[in-house]
Amino acid sequence: MMAIDLNADLGEGFGHWSLGDDSALLTVVTSANVACGFHAGDAGIMRRVCAAAAQRGVAVGAQVGYRDLAGFGRRRIDYDLDQLRDELIYQIGALQALAHSEGAAVRYLKPHGALYHQADQAPAIVEAAEATGLPVFCAPESVLATASGDAGVRVIFEGFADRAYRADGTLLPRGKPGAVIDDSEEVVARALLMAVDQRVIALDGTVVPHNVDSICLHGDTPGAVLLARSVRDALEEAGVPVRAAVSAREAPGATAAARYRPQ
Repeated sequence: MMAIDLNADLGEGFGHWSLGDDSALLTVVTSANVACGFHAGDAGIMRRVCAAAAQRGVAVGAQVGYRDLAGFGRRRIDYDLDQLRDELIYQIGALQALAHSEGAAVRYLKPHGALYHQADQAPAIVEAAEATGLPVFCAPESVLATASGDAGVRVIFEGFADRAYRADGTLLPRGKPGAVIDDSEEVVARALLMAVDQRVIALDGTVVPHNVDSICLHGDTPGAVLLARSVRDALEEAGVPVRAAVSAREAPGATAAARYRPQ
């Protein structure tokens, strides 16, 4: 049976403010999408999450987004594409340096929030991926997936066990009723359907093909840790291998140990 990756958005605090239980989620997931400071996160949080991920053998990915702390990166911002590309590379570079200090390497990038869904801004994401040599996490059949493939950038297809889908295979916007799913049994059933049958059931009952390599479990979903643990347990009981989508040997600049470790 095909292996599946479990990823979660981590490090989404800032200063004294925190969101989600990063330490607990790192005992469950195989890939950590680390906020890179623009929509959430700061240098200390980024380093600590990278250190904890490295200790647990969890892959580190750059969760890049708009420069929008106030809106948590969930509001569309119009950008000059060159500027957006450069700001994405900037975020990735910061995380790469902090990960390197903890003996880890950034293995992929994933757009956060509103940026994830903006087809017209996909070229900036692809150029950032090309510049840094990183694969891109994105939705199957999306403009970003097509643009990445056309540019020769590796794509990791992901699905969302705790989000509702529309009949066209796209996510129901967060502002709509029922967009976020927090019922444990339903989340587990949806994860199994994605991992085993490569399908998802849309809000209107339509069965949609959904070929995914990774399943995202949001850290800010109510009961996120219990949901994540339930999903992983169910996958393993079903005989689905759970492991990172991008291995350490594939990561650019992977290091065996940190040269410098802050006290």
